[in-house]
Amino acid sequence: MEIWKLLILFFSAFLGGSAIFLVKSDKSQLLKLILSFSGAYLFAITVLHLIPDAYSGTDSREIGIYILIGFLLQIFLEQFSEGVEHGHIHKHDDKHLFPYGIMISLCLHAFLEGMPLAKDQHNALIFGISLHHIPAAFALASILLQSHFKRSSILFYIGVFAIMAPLGFCVSYGISNGSIGGVEAYFNKMMGIVIGIFLHISTTILFESGVDHKVSKRKMIAVIAGVAIALIGYYTSGHSHEVHVH
Repeated sequence: MEIWKLLILFFSAFLGGSAIFLVKSDKSQLLKLILSFSGAYLFAITVLHLIPDAYSGTDSREIGIYILIGFLLQIFLEQFSEGVEHGHIHKHDDKHLFPYGIMISLCLHAFLEGMPLAKDQHNALIFGISLHHIPAAFALASILLQSHFKRSSILFYIGVFAIMAPLGFCVSYGISNGSIGGVEAYFNKMMGIVIGIFLHISTTILFESGVDHKVSKRKMIAVIAGVAIALIGYYTSGHSHEVHVH
């Protein structure tokens, strides 16, 4: 297991959340561009890598069911997270009322997002997930700050969120290598659930548009760049048609 992946996952989210104390002006447009890029990149990686890998197993006929489960699971989680994973920031006026629903659903979401990294043979997914967690952590920190939490408490909860994706990576790595006994046979099904989550997250980001359902030129450029980089990685990996079976 590459330690640098764990470090990138943790510090991208932790520093993204910590930036709430450094930003003095409105950076919402920049966060939206980061989201658009990462959403397009995640969607392309899901289609190019994760779905073919998931369907490469002997139980491939059932994968579609688990993709649907993952898609519906993300819809359920967003009833509690209020769309923070999309970088949405909502005003919370209740002083010191901890947003348990947001925190728990966001942590579960991050944990599940870290799981496909066990199959990230060409490091295609690590950067997309890391970028995706920057605006999510920033939005979480903003909500906690609006709820009048102390700086130390905000940093603690951002740290908890930041550790979830590395933890999901470690668990999936153990499962895929058989070191966590008895569950490796279910790995592709678990990946199906994660694929469903990725499809929901990425398409929601991509389809969010402004007035009259028009996409801004900046967002279009960010989306095209995300897809283009994913395609470049796909064709330059030298294994674009290779199926990885664990």
